[in-house]
Amino acid sequence: MSWEIVIGLETHAQLSTRSKIFSGAATAFGAPPNTQACAVDIALPGVLPVLNVEAVDKAIRFGIAVGATINRRSIFARKNYFYPDLPKGYQISQYEIPVVSGGGVAFRVGNTEKTVRLVRAHLEEDAGKSLHEDFHGMSGIDLNRAGTPLLEIVSEPDMRSAEEAVAYARTLHALVRWIEICDGNMQEGSFRCDANVSVRPEGSDQLGTRREIKNLNSFRFLQHAIDYEANWQIEQLEEGKCIEQATVLFDPDKAQTRLMRTKEEAHDYRYFPDPDLLPLEIDEDWIERIRAQMPELPAARQSRYQSDLALSQHDAASLVAGREVADYFDAVLSAVGADDTKATAKLIVNWISGELAAALNRAELELSESPVTAAALAGLISRIMDNTLSSKLAKEVFDGLWKGEGSADEIIEKRGLTQISDSNAIEKLVEEVLAANPQQATDYRGGKQKAFNALVGQVMKASKGKANPAQVNEILRRKLDSC
Repeated sequence: MSWEIVIGLETHAQLSTRSKIFSGAATAFGAPPNTQACAVDIALPGVLPVLNVEAVDKAIRFGIAVGATINRRSIFARKNYFYPDLPKGYQISQYEIPVVSGGGVAFRVGNTEKTVRLVRAHLEEDAGKSLHEDFHGMSGIDLNRAGTPLLEIVSEPDMRSAEEAVAYARTLHALVRWIEICDGNMQEGSFRCDANVSVRPEGSDQLGTRREIKNLNSFRFLQHAIDYEANWQIEQLEEGKCIEQATVLFDPDKAQTRLMRTKEEAHDYRYFPDPDLLPLEIDEDWIERIRAQMPELPAARQSRYQSDLALSQHDAASLVAGREVADYFDAVLSAVGADDTKATAKLIVNWISGELAAALNRAELELSESPVTAAALAGLISRIMDNTLSSKLAKEVFDGLWKGEGSADEIIEKRGLTQISDSNAIEKLVEEVLAANPQQATDYRGGKQKAFNALVGQVMKASKGKANPAQVNEILRRKLDSC
C-alpha cells in the first residue's frame, strides 16, 4: 500500500521584547538561574499580570506580514496543567479568540511553489526550564524563562514531506527575523517547532491519528524526526497495529522518537478566560501605525530585484533568504552607484554568494561579523567595473580586504595589482608568446580550439595575471587569424 504523510507545524517564536509579557522582568538569555524571575513570574499570592504592549505590536506585525486577519478583540485564557516549571499551575495563553487568524506562508521546494495556510498565531507566556544534569538524581528549576513572550504560529496540515516542512520552517524563521519580532536563535530556544505527523493511505481524504513531536530546535532534527516518525507509523499500520495519539520526543543521538505521554485534548487543559486580564482590544489606528512601520517584505523585494535589476529568480531568492543579506546587497549597490545597475547587480550577487559566502563559511562567521563591509566590497566591485582589476586580481584584493589591509584602492597600490589594459603592451606579450609557441599556433589554425585556450593561458601567465582577459582574447585571435 502507498502512504501519504500529513504534517502540520506549531512554531514558538520568542518575541524580542526587553521585558516579559506580563511582568517587568528582563528576558536576556544566559543570566544565572532564577535571577530574572520576579514576583509575577513565580506566582506569589496577590500579584497581577500586566500586558506588555510591545508583544502585541509584534503579533500585529506578524499578522500583517502573512496576510492574516488581526482580530479586533481577543481573549487571554488560562491553560491549566501541573508541571514543576509552571509555578501558577496554569499558562496564560489564547484559546477561542487569538490575536491573529488565517494567513499563509509561501515558499519553494525545489522548483515547486507552495503555500501553507495558517490557522492562527496567538500570544502566550513561556514556562520555566527543568534542569536534569549535575543534580545527582534530582532536577533543578530555572524560572528565568517563565513569562517570556511567545507567538505560537499554528499551520494547517498542508505539508506532505519532511522536505516541505523544513522549507516552510526555514521560510518562517527568515520572516520573523526579517520583520524583527524574533532573533531566531534556535540554540537558545528562541525559535522551536512541534511537528504533528500522521499518515494515511494514498488518495484518502481522512486524516490519520497524529503524534506530536515536541521542541525541535534545528532544521536537521526536524527533518530526521519527521522521517523517522512517518516510517515508524507506516510500519505499525502495516503490521495491523493502531496509532495512539501521543506526544513524543526526538532523541538526536539515536535519531528516533520516543513516547513522552499520551496526547491531551483541549478539554484536558480546562481553558477559561483569565479573570485578571481584560480582553485585548485592537483598533484600526493601532494596526495602521504598525503597518506604516513595516519593512519591505521578502516577496516584494524579490519581485523588485527581478523586475528592476533583471536578476534571475534564483539570484533574487538567494538575496531575500535573509534581510541581512538583502540589506548588504542594497548597500553595496548604492555605494557603487554605477550607471549599468543590472550588470552591477549581477556582479555583486556573484561576489556575495561566491567569495564572501565561502570566506564567511570557512571562518564560521555571520554576515554581520564580516571583516569585508558593504562599503569595502563596493570599492572592489567598482575597480572590476572600470577594468582596473581582472577577476583573478580581484580575488587577491578581496583577500587583502578580508585581512584588513585597507580599501580596495590601497591594496591595489600596495600590491601592484592594476590590470594591464594598454593594447600595445598586451600586443607585445601576445607576439612574444606566439614566437615561443609556434606549434600551438599551428594547431589552432588547424582547428584545435584547445590550442587557443592554452595560448591565452600563456599570455596571462606572462602578464602575471594582470592582462585584461577580453583584450588578450581579441588581440590573440586577430594575430592568429591574420597569419
